[in-house]
Amino acid sequence: MKVTVLASGSKGNCTYIEGDSGALLIDAGLSAKELLRRVEEAGGTRELIKGIVLTHEHSDHMKGVDVLARKLNIPVYATHGTLWQFEEKRRTDRSVTLKPCRKEEAFKIGEFGITAFSTYHDACDPCGFLISENGSKVAYCTDTGKISEKMTEYLKKADHLILESNHCPDMLENGPYPVFLKERIRDRNRGHLSNNAASECLRTLKNEIASVLLAHLSEENNTPKKALDNASGVLCSGCSVSVGIALQHEISPTNTI
Repeated sequence: MKVTVLASGSKGNCTYIEGDSGALLIDAGLSAKELLRRVEEAGGTRELIKGIVLTHEHSDHMKGVDVLARKLNIPVYATHGTLWQFEEKRRTDRSVTLKPCRKEEAFKIGEFGITAFSTYHDACDPCGFLISENGSKVAYCTDTGKISEKMTEYLKKADHLILESNHCPDMLENGPYPVFLKERIRDRNRGHLSNNAASECLRTLKNEIASVLLAHLSEENNTPKKALDNASGVLCSGCSVSVGIALQHEISPTNTI
């Protein structure tokens, strides 16, 4: 599989995964036009895309889903709660094929095997995904206040991991956000994963995974260097995990698994 993060952050998220049987998108939080431009710039092929899997209903993850699904004539896969929210927020009654999935129950898009697992975020029914094809596995886990033992079991199965490392706790505490927003971001049951929490997760996984891409970095409460330094600090001794950063305004290098 080839995995390319096209955008990651509060202004829009999308990941393109291409395998032998086609391709899929995780989220589509930019305009359809911009996402297709980035797919092509990354060396992908729009005609290969078989579906969109949606983590949750916040606009930075589903802004372009409606238009893109209709433009490419592809289905949208998500949990029942996320699909309900998608329908509630749509601005058109034009037909889109919706495919509900249940957490911890595997389903397929072409030859991709996909399982959703619960995350902790202030959304209706949020999830991450474990995606496999021909023995290669990638896990996608962002927009979560914590990593549970159940989540860890899914992440351990992956060769490549896309993991949230949203904020530096000190930058958040001393930054410009109002108190209510700071509390929401660091809330373990509905917020975002800090650099410290991401690093503790990687400490557990360092003998299980081959590579990790740190994602959904805050542009106000984090820096790529801080996120990378934190992660590298727990991975540098006795393991060979490669670490990279996914950014908001740049297409990340493609990881071949």
